[in-house]
Parts: sequence; C-alpha cells; structure tokens
Amino acid sequence: MEKLMISGGRPLKGTVQISGAKNSAIALLPAAILAESEVALDNLPHLSDVAVYTEILEELGATVTWQDSQIKIDPSQIRSIPMPNGPVKKLRASYYMMGAMLGRFGEATIGLPGGCNFEPRPIDQHIKGFEALGATVTNEHGSIHLKAKELRGAKIYLDVCSVGATINIMLAAARAKGSTIIENAAKEPEIIDVATLLNAMGASIKGAGTETIRIEGVKELRGCRHSIIPDRIQAGTYMIAAAATRGDMIIDGVIPKHLEALTAKLIEMGVSVEEMDESIRVLGASKYEHVDVKALIYPGFPTDMQSPMTSLLTQAEGVSVLSDFVYSNRFKHVPELIRMGAKIRVEGRSAIIEGGELNAAKVKATDLRAGAALVIAGLTVKDGVTEISGVELIDRGYDHLVTNLRALGADVWRQAE
Repeated sequence: MEKLMISGGRPLKGTVQISGAKNSAIALLPAAILAESEVALDNLPHLSDVAVYTEILEELGATVTWQDSQIKIDPSQIRSIPMPNGPVKKLRASYYMMGAMLGRFGEATIGLPGGCNFEPRPIDQHIKGFEALGATVTNEHGSIHLKAKELRGAKIYLDVCSVGATINIMLAAARAKGSTIIENAAKEPEIIDVATLLNAMGASIKGAGTETIRIEGVKELRGCRHSIIPDRIQAGTYMIAAAATRGDMIIDGVIPKHLEALTAKLIEMGVSVEEMDESIRVLGASKYEHVDVKALIYPGFPTDMQSPMTSLLTQAEGVSVLSDFVYSNRFKHVPELIRMGAKIRVEGRSAIIEGGELNAAKVKATDLRAGAALVIAGLTVKDGVTEISGVELIDRGYDHLVTNLRALGADVWRQAE
C-alpha cells in the first residue's frame, strides 16, 4: 500500500492533457461483448477499473490487446459463464455486464458490484428495464441471475434518472427483437458516447442525450473502431486545482460544453476561465467570492465534482453552501478536511463552508472523488506535508496523477505506508 505525499503552496502552471472518460470506458468495454468481431477503443484511460474490466473480458474468453492508449477486444470466442465472484466484485460498474451478457447470450449471473462506498446505488431501475424486455431476474446468494428466452422491445419509464440504468437497458435492447423506448433517460455525455459506439457497431439508437431514447433492435452487431470522449470529471478536477492554487493552467483535449456548469461557478467566484475549441485556460486570482453550489443531474453541476469543489470553497471569502441533490451521503470527505483545519458543517444534503487556510495533516481518501478533494486541499497548504492514504481509490479515476502534477510544478510523491 502507498500514500500520497504533498508539500503544497505552489501555484500549478502549465498544460495538462486529459485522458479518455472513465465513466465512458467502464461502459464501452462491456459493450464490446455485443459484437461478433473485433472492437478497437482509442483514448482509453490507464485506470485500475479499466484493468479490472480487461480481467473480466479475458475470463469470459475475449482476446484483449493493449497498445499505448488503444485496446483491441476480440469477443468472437466469448462464452456465457457465471461470474458470482472474482473481478466483478472489485468495481461498481460491473453491473454493465448484466445488460451486455443478457443482450449477447440471453443470460447472465453477475456478483453484486463493489467500488466506492459513499452511498448504496440500488439497481432496481436496471432490473425494471431487464424485466420489461422479457428477462427473469432473481437475487441468489449475493448474485443477480438473469435469463430470457427472447428479449423483446418495450416502453420503459425510469422512475429515477439513472445513468447506469439508461446504459444497461441500451446494452440489452440493442439486440432485442422490436422497438424499445426509454423515457426519463439520463442525458450525460457518456450515454451519447456509448450510443455512438453501438451505432457504429450496427445498432439503431436515436435520442441519446435527451430524455427519450429509441432503440430498434438488430440481430447482430459487428466490430468497429471508436475514440472515447475526454474525461470531464478529470478535466474539472484540474480546473479546480488550478483555481485553488492560484495557478495558470491549460487543460487540453477537452469538450468545453461538457464543463459549462463548473465553468459558470468558477467565473462566479472570480476565477478567469477562457474556453477554446478543445482546451480551457484557468487563471486563478488572489481573492475568491463565496458561492452557493447545487449538485444536480446533468446538465447541472456534477455530483462527481462536489467533493473537489468543497476544497476550493475553503479558499473563498465568507460562507458558501454546497448541496448535493443526487447523493445525500456524499460528504465523507468533510471530516478529513476538518482534520486539515477546514470550517465545515453538514446539515442534511448541504455542507456549509467558511473560508480559511488549511493545514497539513494525515488524512484518508474514503472514495475516489473524496480523494481528489484531499489532493486539492493538500496542494493549497503553505507549510508542512499532507499525507493521504487510500491512494488506490484515487487511482480508480486519475491516471498519471503524480506525473501530471509534478509537470505542473507541484511537489508530490508516492511513499510506502
């Protein structure tokens, strides 16, 4: 086990290249199962969750080859085998295997997922969609068993606007018989990315990115080549880090539209943000105004940015209020920030944050984005060394983190615990 050591107080300056989106990759990899021939994915991030998914694909019989940031998956020899345990238990998004296996083989046995433990994420909407398509779903000994003689298109209304359920139903319905309509579908860019891949494979999906998605099932899907969209959460984290350290950073290889909600809040605080075609320049200021932030479903302020934003708001003058209307219990980073001297109290779904300097301390990442918040907090500390344990959780969403931060002028290193 390792811990991350940060000697802060240095403005981050320079250019950082953003990798492919984690939240796309973990859905695109299982989507490849639906093809009958090789699928190539470009701009794949080098993350621990991606490595686990490649283990799962190889366990099923796929041939997987890596070259730099491209992965090639030959699913022609994949077989349907139960996966109640093993790699599927290591990551939350293993539930995408349900939709992919159901679409390819009409059956699946998948162990209930793991991943970040900040709040339970029920899969009832996933199951509702699978059952509407004609599958029988049971929960036995901690595994979900799915079976369908034939998947048939259906009209499905999601009671909760769920990214996972929207994608999972798309995966299963792509090869179902007839038409499927998903209403109250999630609109995140990663959903559009998955639909783009499936359509390139021969699927017929319309409306991705809107609240109504229409899918005309096809008998067979073929291999293709697809480039993953940039990671908007990784990009947003670097934008916040640039602002928090009063730096001057160009975040390159991004889609600025995907970051509009964050950009608006940074500008409201007094941060200078300049958008270009595929990059964003963030220039920090000596003084920041307090703001109120509400994390909402896309295109609102992302819940994944809530934790890093908390750290930035400690650098603002006055009192800010940050509310999360997506997950009610996503404030496990707050006690760790308080260890660093932050003045924060949590009331229900909101954190009330009073600005002030932070101090070096020994803290622990409780989940992926909480870990990012602690990294940003550590970068702002002027004296001493911040020690962050649980770095393996941070590795789930940020590749080349230490290398990138060092290139931007940070004094950061890994050390054995």
